[in-house]
Amino acid sequence: MNEEDIKKIAAEVARIMREKEGGAAPRKMPGDSVSIGTAGKVFQHPLVNKPGAQEKKVCSGDECRLEPNTCGPSCQSCNPLNSYTPQQIKASADRVSFCNPNAASSSIAGMIDHTLLKANATQEEIGKLCEEARRFGFASVCVNPAYVALSARLLRGSCAKVCTVIGFPLGSTTPTVKAIEARDAIANGAEEIDMVINIGALKSGNDQLVLDDIKAVREATRGKVLKVILETSYLTRDEKIRACKMSKQAQADFVKTSTGFGSGGATPEDVALMRETVGPEMGVKASGGIKNAEVAAAMIKAGANRLGTSASIAIVSGGEAAKGQY
Repeated sequence: MNEEDIKKIAAEVARIMREKEGGAAPRKMPGDSVSIGTAGKVFQHPLVNKPGAQEKKVCSGDECRLEPNTCGPSCQSCNPLNSYTPQQIKASADRVSFCNPNAASSSIAGMIDHTLLKANATQEEIGKLCEEARRFGFASVCVNPAYVALSARLLRGSCAKVCTVIGFPLGSTTPTVKAIEARDAIANGAEEIDMVINIGALKSGNDQLVLDDIKAVREATRGKVLKVILETSYLTRDEKIRACKMSKQAQADFVKTSTGFGSGGATPEDVALMRETVGPEMGVKASGGIKNAEVAAAMIKAGANRLGTSASIAIVSGGEAAKGQY
């Protein structure tokens, strides 16, 4: 039997299989890609509609989701682009909203990165964080890189993304190390990257190193959301402006105020300055010291379209943060 005969037999087998399955050739669905992270986890992005099921042309009510808050913003049946206001689109609507909210969700929940970055965070606490993100419809969970693989598994099928931090919290590692760290996090399931700039280089006036630092991580995170943490409490007004301009030049998606571990957190004044500097094309994330709905509202009014906080539930429920939350 020659090679041509083998090809004919294979083609005939494929034809018979297609007929048994209804005459249609298998179609590769969005999200079918598989990646393997360095933590050893194999990721295959879940589908809302199971392979082999009749494709739904219209989504209404509970029809297309497995559970509340499981459809992401890329679901054009649930979130057609024309349902957004021009202001939402300009601010990047997929970062400020979610489809199919459940009763526990609030209008502000989709703007919050539900955060747990303390050094002694346990696996059980990360599990609780992810469960809360599902239940309340938060934009993402923000965790340290070691917990990215676990979070990605726990949030599979949810519209909440996995965000992680790079060069955290000091920003003093080299551009190469930050880029490798970012690639590793993405391989393990991270969809958003919050990197700390080289603060010392900025304060030394070495803007080229700061720019190269951001560019290295941007190159490593193409197709993912990149937020640049300035650690504003350490910076002068001029340094904040320069850092914002370099972040924009490097084509980052957001500038972010703080790590939450510096000498101070977000202020409405800093948020307003950052928004004024980057304009409407970039996102601004306020992080650090956001402990209740009143403070959150002040940050949004100043120009933030993403909030980073560990007091997320207190904010969406109108309460106060527990001791130790940031």
